[in-house]
Amino acid sequence: MFLQTDDQTIEDLRLFAKRERSGIYDIYNNTSTRGGESLLEKMFRNPLSDKEAISKRAAIIEAFARQQTKFPFEPALLDNVEKYITQQNDNNEGRQSSLGEKEISNGVSAFISLFHAVQIFLEKGAIVQVQELLEERKRMIELLKLPALEPVLKEKPGTKISYAAVTAFDILIRIRERGQVISILQFIYEMDVFISVATVATKRQFIFPVVHPQSSNTLKLEGVYHPELKSPVPNSLSMNAATSIVFLTGANMAGKSTFLRAFSIAVYVAHMGFPVAAKSMEFSVMDGIYTTINLPDNLGIGASHFYAEVLRVKQVASELGAGKSIFVVFDELFRGTNVKDAHEGTVAVTHAFARKKNSLFLISSHIVEAGDELKQKPNIGFHYLPTRMNGAIPEYTYTLEKGITDDRHGMIIIRNEGILETLKKGKKE
Repeated sequence: MFLQTDDQTIEDLRLFAKRERSGIYDIYNNTSTRGGESLLEKMFRNPLSDKEAISKRAAIIEAFARQQTKFPFEPALLDNVEKYITQQNDNNEGRQSSLGEKEISNGVSAFISLFHAVQIFLEKGAIVQVQELLEERKRMIELLKLPALEPVLKEKPGTKISYAAVTAFDILIRIRERGQVISILQFIYEMDVFISVATVATKRQFIFPVVHPQSSNTLKLEGVYHPELKSPVPNSLSMNAATSIVFLTGANMAGKSTFLRAFSIAVYVAHMGFPVAAKSMEFSVMDGIYTTINLPDNLGIGASHFYAEVLRVKQVASELGAGKSIFVVFDELFRGTNVKDAHEGTVAVTHAFARKKNSLFLISSHIVEAGDELKQKPNIGFHYLPTRMNGAIPEYTYTLEKGITDDRHGMIIIRNEGILETLKKGKKE
C-alpha cells in the first residue's frame, strides 16, 4: 500500500534536483550502484501507507546503522556484471552473442566473484543481525543453492576459466538462469539502498520516527528542521484529533514556507520508513499527503493563480470526501485574490476542514484577521513566526510561538529600502 501524493507535492517539497537546485533525494543517496540509485528514486516516488511495511523498513535501516555497515560488494565488480547481464542474448543457444569473447569472459568471471561475495554476506555479513531480513536471507541462501547454479557455486573466484567453460557459464547466466541472476542483483540493490540510508542517518544524526496506527491520528515532531539548511532553526509542533488544524501566521520572510517544507518533508520521508531531520518524531500512518506551497498558474487551461488554488482545494476536498486520512498543507491560502475574498475563502474552507478530524491540516495565511473567526473551532490551533524590531530593522527568530501575529512591518521594510524616496527624487515625466 502506497501513500497517495502527486507531482505538485513532490515539486513543493523539492524532493528531486531541478536545474542547479539539489533535492532531498540527493541527501539520502549514498548508493554505490546504478540499480540502487534507481530503486531509491522509486521509493521516494512511492512512500508507504502501511504501518507494518513502514516499521519493517525503518527497523532494517536502523539495524544497519547500529552496525555501521559498509556496502560489502565492489562497485566495479557490479558494473561489469550489469554491463554483461544487460546484453540480451537470443534464446537460441547456437546464435552468436553481441558481446566479444573478452567481454563475455570478464562478465562471467565478475558474476562468479559477485555470487560468492553474496554468499559470504548472507552467511557472515551484517544481514545476519537484521531480524527483519531473516526470511529474505533464507530465500536468497536457497536461491544460491539451486541445483542449476551449482556450477557457479563450485567455481572458485579469480581462477582462469577455459573457453568451453566460459561458453557454458555464459549460456547458464545470461539465458537459462537469467531470472535468478536478476533476483540476485535486485537483492544487492535493495541492500545498497538500506545501507546507503543507514550511513546517511549516522552521518547526519537523523532519527527514526515511532509509527502509530492510522486510527490514532497523531503527529508529534520535536526539533524538526530543513535538512538542506546549513544552520537550521529547529521547531516543535504536535497535532492530533483535538488539534487537527494549525493556522500559521507571520510576516513575509519570517520563515513560514521553510517551516512548512521542513515539517512536510519529515512527514513524507517518515512514510518511506526513512530517518528524518528532527530530535524526535511520532506519527500515525496517513492515506495521503498533499501540499500547496508553490502553486503555479495553470496556463494550459487558461487558469489564473486564484483559479489554480480553487482547483487544488477542490482536489483535496474530493479526497477528504472519500473518507481518507490526509495530511494537507496550504501556504498562503488564496493569495491569488483580493483581501476580502481571501479572508472569506480562508475562513470558509478552514471551517470545512475542521470537520474532517481524521485528517491533519497546516494552513498559513497573511490574513491574520481570519484568526478571530477561526477561534470558534476548538480543534484549530494557532502558531506564528515572529518578527522582532531592532530599531527600524526587522529581525526574524524563525522559532514558532503560540498565537496569532500582530506584526505589520511591510511599510517599514519599504521605507528602509528607500523606494518612496527614490520615486520622489526620480526624474519627472
